[in-house]
Amino acid sequence: MAEFIKIYPENPNPKEIQKVAKILKNGGLVIYPTDTVYGLGCDITNIRALERIARIKGVKLEKSNFSFVCEDLSNLSDYVKQINTTTFKILKRALPGAYTFILPGSKNLPNPFKKRKTVGIRVPDHSIALALVNALGNPIVSTSIRDEDEVIEYTTDPELILEKWNNLVDIVIDGGYGGNEASTIIDLSVEPPEIVREGKGSLEIF
Repeated sequence: MAEFIKIYPENPNPKEIQKVAKILKNGGLVIYPTDTVYGLGCDITNIRALERIARIKGVKLEKSNFSFVCEDLSNLSDYVKQINTTTFKILKRALPGAYTFILPGSKNLPNPFKKRKTVGIRVPDHSIALALVNALGNPIVSTSIRDEDEVIEYTTDPELILEKWNNLVDIVIDGGYGGNEASTIIDLSVEPPEIVREGKGSLEIF
């Protein structure tokens, strides 16, 4: 059964954040709030945890479209090929924010993602998500718990999220009600940039 933990976005409790980060480091799965919908995440360095998420989502890990949730752009070169000035300015203008940017993957990607030509990078504008990544020390591999075919209440209410995911994850963070609109996805690996999906991001960045 999943642990249910209340963390206030206005002032995330460092002890609670460290507790969740420790669970992530030990291979746990967490459902946590972002600036869009609640996300399902794990430590990018933990293969077993990555495989668990892939099984839950019913996809092969190597072919998954999971995002890398980062604290900022400082470690971008660990996962992304060198980008030009224009692309970097777009990222700086939009992040942190409700966007997922598809960028060309580097040769340094973790083993399960080595064959990826691109990666999705997220820097959510949410204190809890950013504090978790900071405490963990590396990105969280993440996917939305939102059902693409059906916008239903359980994806916004932490207690209903717990009911549905209780036996699948290790911890659910109650950070208040979440949204039901996913991030805007923009592919910056192509020229000109392509909007893959319009979501919460306002798109006023070009």
